[in-house]
Order: sequence, then C-alpha cells, then structure tokens
Amino acid sequence: MHLTDIPFGVTHWPDVPTTEHPGERGVARWRTRQFGAGPGGPVRVRMVEYSAGYLADHWCQKGHVLLVLTGQLETELQDGRTFTLRPGDSYQVADGAEAHRSSTQEGATLFIVD
Repeated sequence: MHLTDIPFGVTHWPDVPTTEHPGERGVARWRTRQFGAGPGGPVRVRMVEYSAGYLADHWCQKGHVLLVLTGQLETELQDGRTFTLRPGDSYQVADGAEAHRSSTQEGATLFIVD
C-alpha cells in the first residue's frame, strides 16, 4: 500500500452512508470512504458491521488490514485453517495470498483498510 494524495482529514463514521451486502447468511453493513490515488488505485477504508449469524457468500482474494472493534470474528482460510479474533485483534493478508472468508455468531464491528 502506498498512500499518496491524501490531505489530513477526519471521518465521523456515523455520517458515512451505509450499504448492505447480504452474506450466505446474515448481512454486512459497510460505511466506506476512498482516499488518494496511489499506484494500486485509491485506498478503501471501511467500518463494517456483521449481523449475528453472518457468513460471507464468497472466498475473498483481496488483501486487507482488519481490526476487530467489537464482537467476535471467525476467519477461515480456504486451506481449512481457522482463526478467532476478538476486540483488539487484527489480521493482515496480501492481495491473492490466501483466500479467506468471515463469519460471526454474535455479530462484530470491524475497521478495514484495503
């Protein structure tokens, strides 16, 4: 990630419109901002809320840096490994490195940069 053309700014996340993305089960609600125009394109920054019982409807190949703010997140890699993340835990993965998908029993709120 190369951050360029991003002046200092403050985001008040409750003011950012929400979009809904259905999962295989449950729904993800995204608040999304895009910044800059680095070599790989703009940087996407999201506050994401997963409903209780959420399961992603696809294996994701996108790279992310993800921080769990609330709840508990289960991240499964396509090779079968699973990881449980709680508030204060994060993960990072490169574009195309390891396909992954998320689920949560109780719901979770995440901060994601990709």
